[in-house]
Amino acid sequence: MANNQNIQEENNQAVSQAVSSVEVFLKENGKTLTTIVTVIVLAVAAIMLLSKFVFKPAKEAAMAAAAPAEAYFQQANFEQALNGDGNVPGLADIISEYGKKAGNGVFFEAAACQLQLKNYSEALNYLKSYKSKDKIMKARALCCMGDAYAGLDNNAAALKSYKAAAAMADNDFAANYLLKAGIAAEDLGNTAEALACYKQIKVKYPNTIEAVDIDKYISRINSAK
Repeated sequence: MANNQNIQEENNQAVSQAVSSVEVFLKENGKTLTTIVTVIVLAVAAIMLLSKFVFKPAKEAAMAAAAPAEAYFQQANFEQALNGDGNVPGLADIISEYGKKAGNGVFFEAAACQLQLKNYSEALNYLKSYKSKDKIMKARALCCMGDAYAGLDNNAAALKSYKAAAAMADNDFAANYLLKAGIAAEDLGNTAEALACYKQIKVKYPNTIEAVDIDKYISRINSAK
């Protein structure tokens, strides 16, 4: 019992000392802590006000301005979508004025327009600014990068992009990316790489459109050996 009482007294003394230390600290640093808390509260309030009255309205304005251009894009009117029609701005103007406030999608759409118009370097510039958390869209963007590189006759970069797109997708869309990768590999003279891509389509994606004629690609390489 005596030992337990001694332990209890020691614990109580330790708690008292800790409380005293806290009290001393607060007395010595109270003003500083109050200032820090005040600054944090003001900073949070400023961020909330900026978000409500500056960032959110700017984003809404950007998205509203982009709507006509995106409508042109959906109609496959790529020139008007990219450069406007004289009455409404195009995606290039929206990006120039608002940047990412208009959303990431405008960069992908602008890149797709540039690809259709065979402006491959410009397409790459937009694609490098495009970000997405969606794996399907990320894979599509990588494929578009491959198309742009192929348009610039950079088949090595095209092959790398197509393979990255196929690895990212891991669905039936991957068959198209693998087919493009195979063709790029053949253009580089890398028939082994091309054959591996074609066989992957045949094995992993047998129900896709690309798989219908894939034996022709495989036979072409095998017959050339």
